[in-house]
Amino acid sequence: MEKKHPVIDKTKDVITIRDLEKSFGDNHVLRGVDLDLYQGENLVVLGRSGTGKSVLIKIISGLLKPDTGLVSVLGREVDKLSANELQELRLKIGFSFQNSALYDSMTVRENLEFPLVRNSKHLSRRDINKAIEGVLDAVGLLQAINQMPSELSGGQRKRIGIARTLIMRPEIMLYDEPTAGLDPITCIDINNLINEVQDRYKTSSIIITHDLTCAKSTGDRVIMLLDGRFERQGSFEEVFDTDDERVKTFYNYNFTA
Repeated sequence: MEKKHPVIDKTKDVITIRDLEKSFGDNHVLRGVDLDLYQGENLVVLGRSGTGKSVLIKIISGLLKPDTGLVSVLGREVDKLSANELQELRLKIGFSFQNSALYDSMTVRENLEFPLVRNSKHLSRRDINKAIEGVLDAVGLLQAINQMPSELSGGQRKRIGIARTLIMRPEIMLYDEPTAGLDPITCIDINNLINEVQDRYKTSSIIITHDLTCAKSTGDRVIMLLDGRFERQGSFEEVFDTDDERVKTFYNYNFTA
């Protein structure tokens, strides 16, 4: 599926990061990172494993604190929020984990119902059912509503994980290695779904990946994280139009290995 050209409002930042630094002991993971995520944009952050990509989204969601720097999400400085304020902000952020993070003891319906009932106690049974069926239809798995996670394929579990995130109608989606461990055909399906979510739910997204096919298929803009800094950014083609051996090696590993 060819990616549609979304409406991106570059006058509105939903995430603003300035001079972000994060170290673990002597390991300097992020070394002065600047980032803007615009309203309606799919922004891909590319980098090799262990380069700090996942650390970045954990800081954005308040799971880790920065050492220094500004991290503003939907106009709120994340590390200055109280526990209650942070929880309120997280309801506006959808987090798609690598392992889908489904509860094995719950059916698909129960997995989707859990966050909805916990955070929206006023909903009627009819509203709950409508919301569950709506997001399952959006990810193409309405027929799996009564199945257990163990009965689903890896790609199906990934889709259900995204559906569970969408049920809270987030403004921002954070995808952590969305195609990791999936076969090439299923990767295409997930890439298409990420674009469909952007179009249907008008989300702004950061997609953390080392998969160049995912980056090329989903990214309106691509940023490359090298040695703790964003060294390249632009369209996919612009990022890889360089003689920088670090970038060329990364490209060759993905497409010629």
